[in-house]
Amino acid sequence: MLVTLIIACEIAFWVLLALGLSLRYLARMPRAGAAVLLCEPFLELVLLAVTAIDLKDGAAPDWKHGLAAVYIGFTVTHGHYLIRWADGHFAHRFAGGPPPVKPPRHGMARAVHEWKMTGRAVLAAAIAAGLLQAAVWFVDDPGQSTSLRAWQAKMGIVAVVSVIVALSYTVWPKQPSGDADRDAGAPVRERAGGRLR
Repeated sequence: MLVTLIIACEIAFWVLLALGLSLRYLARMPRAGAAVLLCEPFLELVLLAVTAIDLKDGAAPDWKHGLAAVYIGFTVTHGHYLIRWADGHFAHRFAGGPPPVKPPRHGMARAVHEWKMTGRAVLAAAIAAGLLQAAVWFVDDPGQSTSLRAWQAKMGIVAVVSVIVALSYTVWPKQPSGDADRDAGAPVRERAGGRLR
C-alpha cells in the first residue's frame, strides 16, 4: 500500500504542477494557479500520516517505511526547486518569458551551484534520517528497527557523496574546453559586416 501511495504522490506532484502552471500562464488565472501549487505540501503530509498510521496499526517496519521517509525528505527540499525550474520553462514557452537561466558550467560559479545542490541533498538526508529515527522510537523494538537503521545509513552515504562531489568542483574547478566554451558569452557577429546581431 505504501509503495502505491508513494507512486501516487509522485504522479500527483507532477499533475498539480502542470495544472497550477497551466492555470497561471494559459488560463491567465495566477491566483488559482498559486492555490493549486500550494496544495503540493499536502501530499507529503498525507504520506507521513499514512506511514504513521501503518506503523501504529502494528505493521512491521520495512523498506517501504524507509522509502516513504526518504521520499518525504527529498520532496521537502527539492520540491520548490523543481517548481521554480518548471515555472521558468513554462513561462518562457507559453507566456513569452525570458529563457530560463542555466546552471553555470565552469569555475567557482559551478562550485557554488554544486554546494547549493549539496545543501539540499544533505538537508533531505537529515530530514529522512530524522523521520526514520522517530519511527525507530515509535516502534521501540530494536529487533524490528533494522530496516529503518539501514535506511539511515544510506542517508549518511548520500550526504557524504554529495559533499565529496561539491568539494571536487571546489578543489578542481571545471574549466572551459575549447574556443566554443570560451566564446559562449561573447556577442555573435555577422560574418560579413561584423555588426552585432
